[in-house]
Amino acid sequence: MKELKFEELSVEQKIGMVTCCMIDPWNRNPEMDEFIYEKIRNHALGCVWVYRTIPDFEEVMAKIKEIADYPLLIIDDAEKGIDHSIGWQNALGMADSEELSYEFGKVTAISARKKGFNVICNPILDMANGAKVACGNLRTLGSDKKRVAALAAAMARGMHDGGILTVGKHYPSAKTEGLIDSHMAEACSYVTKEELLDYNLFPYLELMKEDLLDGIMTDHCRLPNIDPDYPASLSKKVIEIIREQGFDGFAITDGLSMMGIVAKFGAIESTGLAIENGNDIALASGGFRAGYAGVYECYKKGILSEERLDQATKRVLAAQHKVFEMEPKYTEITPDDIDAIKKINTDSIYARVDDGLSTSVSRDGKHFFIVIADDGTIIKEGRPAIDTFSNNWYDPVRIIRRLEELFPNSEVIAIREFPSPMNNNHTLHKAVDFDDVVFITFVRTGAYVGREEFTPPMVSLMESMLVSNQLSTVVHFGTPYALEILPHIPRLLIGNCSQANVMAALEVLAGNYPAKGKLTSSVNLK
Repeated sequence: MKELKFEELSVEQKIGMVTCCMIDPWNRNPEMDEFIYEKIRNHALGCVWVYRTIPDFEEVMAKIKEIADYPLLIIDDAEKGIDHSIGWQNALGMADSEELSYEFGKVTAISARKKGFNVICNPILDMANGAKVACGNLRTLGSDKKRVAALAAAMARGMHDGGILTVGKHYPSAKTEGLIDSHMAEACSYVTKEELLDYNLFPYLELMKEDLLDGIMTDHCRLPNIDPDYPASLSKKVIEIIREQGFDGFAITDGLSMMGIVAKFGAIESTGLAIENGNDIALASGGFRAGYAGVYECYKKGILSEERLDQATKRVLAAQHKVFEMEPKYTEITPDDIDAIKKINTDSIYARVDDGLSTSVSRDGKHFFIVIADDGTIIKEGRPAIDTFSNNWYDPVRIIRRLEELFPNSEVIAIREFPSPMNNNHTLHKAVDFDDVVFITFVRTGAYVGREEFTPPMVSLMESMLVSNQLSTVVHFGTPYALEILPHIPRLLIGNCSQANVMAALEVLAGNYPAKGKLTSSVNLK
């Protein structure tokens, strides 16, 4: 394997250097795959993003490795880990351990390298949004800039020791207004440059001091106090802020297929603007062939200048040089490493209880457990009728089985997120036969627009049980901001979004394990 030389690259090859292709489950066909392979053979591709979910992942990765005779950047997301999951990275913030964050980075890197990757889009450097906006809280390490920086630096050191380049995201990590996440070009933040440097960019700058930030991923949030015309991913003014601080790694856009980008700036023009205004790699929309053609057309039209194309190409080659020279310190995952990942899941459970209460409920007590299930679940006689959740992080069937094992004198039922008035009435009548009521709740994180919160019928049911002093406990998974709408709950346990963490929280409830987690941002719990 040899490194490519800038002076030997043609314009067509440089265009390929700055255009990331994605091999994903949605845009694939044999012609597209062969187009990508041909670009690799011709040294006309700088970066390939391979989804681990494609059915022929191993064959595709083997093919890329076979034909790439230069250090092609092979990239993926791994916010939750790869083979050993922690759910969202907020679990690391709640565990609040630099040692465990390092282990997560190390294990993720070793796993990624074994699969063929050399670049992973971690760590997340966004601050918790502080509201119910979708994806605004769990995909963060927290809201304390110094703790986020320390945990992220530990993760990045682990990634480097495992032989993987880092990509901090989602630059500039500004808190958005309203209920739209920063992935979307409709998102907006009125932060100033000074505020960015003081708070949002603090983790980036700290990682830079230790040479731990190899790349950044730019988001689509608009910052009108800095650039009234372009979202961050297309904004020279926004991207130059970190360049002025000395960052010379590569910048890759988040997906330019977001409709706010495409609708306002065009699928073709946005790719050229992204490179011209400071990114080095465009994650273009519509598949790689269209993305490549779009960047090339922007070059021919003058939207993308030769000077900027050359600068971006050199940064991509510099990243490839890092890959070429990187020697991992660790290449195998040890039993101690696996134990550390397990510890992240067990140590990231937070408890808040009234004076005189413990974090657990009696194993011998007669409790009424109400497990919330997805609204599409078919429930018969208080049980999910079809086990469709086994591969999901939140599995009502598994939760019910474990509760019945831990609390043999109690009863467990499942209800859907939108219970009918009849469901609520039946549940209220049933609850009076028990010592107390314990809710197991969740809020799913899966979109970039809207609220993450409980449904009104669910809130009504919980409020009704609080009036009669029956509701003693809520065990909640997902954003804790969903709990702000509830009246005071005597006992609250808050966990994260992985199967292991959900099961660990039940052990805390049973008194088999202490609650060690910390909340990572200020939540108004009544």
